Order: sequence, then structure tokens, then C-alpha cells
Amino acid sequence: MPEGDTIHNCAVRIRPILEGHVPDELRPLHARFARDRWAERLAGRAVRSVDARGKHLFLRFEGGLTIHSHLRMSGWWQTGPLGAQWRRAPRRAWLVIRRGDREVVQFDGPVLELMTDSRTRIDQRIAGLGPDVVAAEPFDGARFLRRLREDDPTRPIGDALLDQKIIAGLGTVWRSEACWQGEIDPWRPVAGVSDEEALRMAHAVRPLMQTSALNGFSDRLITVYNRAGRPCPRCGTKIKGATQGDDNRLLYWCPGCQR
Repeated sequence: MPEGDTIHNCAVRIRPILEGHVPDELRPLHARFARDRWAERLAGRAVRSVDARGKHLFLRFEGGLTIHSHLRMSGWWQTGPLGAQWRRAPRRAWLVIRRGDREVVQFDGPVLELMTDSRTRIDQRIAGLGPDVVAAEPFDGARFLRRLREDDPTRPIGDALLDQKIIAGLGTVWRSEACWQGEIDPWRPVAGVSDEEALRMAHAVRPLMQTSALNGFSDRLITVYNRAGRPCPRCGTKIKGATQGDDNRLLYWCPGCQR
């Protein structure tokens, strides 16, 4: 599943193409949009802003309308020159937006919808999110801690970090890295993690995710994810891998220095 850094990177790529401009073409391709009249409703409207929050992307148009996207496991936003080869089959494209000689294409978007600005403020999928770990504005540590302490105290901290209501933007890759960076055993229950330790994890992983958001993801940014059996660069102990939580999401950690 694309994590918050990937979605923020989508915004970084889309913003110079669309923000402040009226698209020359907006073409929904999926059959489910046939009666929604997106092209007519958005015709002549400039894109006010392109922004991300956690794993959600927003294309905000003049007149109080917003395209909201969540890629879940399968979706992708492609940007590039008009006529460039698409990275996925044309039948998998759900939306094409063109301005000049550049285009933005959304593929396989399980959540792609046109909504009012007011709905983006009250929809609990969005309004209920915890503080965004990637966003440029200062991280709201107090809100993060409050949401964490409201959660099940017996829940492993590694699983809690995937809960978007607690902290938005972390997925399987970056929760492993957050725990490693903070030297916290991801199996430790939430009640056994101090406020200082919880904040240390968030603040340690934040600059890595922000670098990925600006420049694109690179394996050079990660240390333990998908490194099972390799020596930990901090203490030399072999990194372990397993699954955690009800959804059996992948997890990697060092049993030697994460306690």
C-alpha cells in the first residue's frame, strides 16, 4: 500500500502541472463515473491546490469542489509528457487530466470521488485522521499522544502505528523504520511505551519520509524493512521479520537493540 510519503510525492509531482491552472481536458474513464458529469461540473475551474493528508490526496478546484483519492493497495498517479507511454494498461486508467503538453493519470483508484469542500471537512475518513507524520507543518505531538493513549493499552506499538486515527501516513515500511529509529521493540504494548519514546519514533522517521516525499522513495532511506537475516547496522544482531496485527502486515525489527 502506498504510504504517506508516496502520496505527498504524488502531490509534489502533480502540483506544478495543475495548481493555479484550468485543465485543458478532464476525462473520467471508469464506467462508474458515466453519470457523474465530472467534465461538465469542473469545466473552466482552476485547480486551487493539490495537497495530501496522510494517505489521502486532494485536487481542490475553484467553486468548492474537490477530487479525493485514496490509492489503497492498487492505485497509482502518473505524471508526464503528453503521449508518453503509460506505466499501466489503458484499461486500468480511471482519470486523465491534461494541461498543455503534460498529463496526470490515475490508475486503479479504489477511492476516487468528487466531493464538496465541506464534505472533506466532516467526512470521518478524513476528519478522523491523526496528525500527518509527513506534512511540512509542525507535527502535533500532543494530538498524537492523546490518540495513542485513547487506544487499547495492550496493543503492540508496532500495530498501533499503522492506525491512521492515531498517526496518519505510516504503513508497513515506515512503522518498522520508526520503531528501529526509536530503538523500541514493536511488540511492546502501548502502555509500556512512554510519551517520550512515542514522540522519539515519530520525530525520527519524519525527516526520512519527508525526503522520500520530495525526491521519491529510495532503499537508501530504510534500514530494517525487508532486511530479515542481515546484521543490524547499529548492533550487528540479525534482523527479524514476521507479521503483526489482525491484517498480518509485514514487520521487521532488531531484537538486539530494540527493547
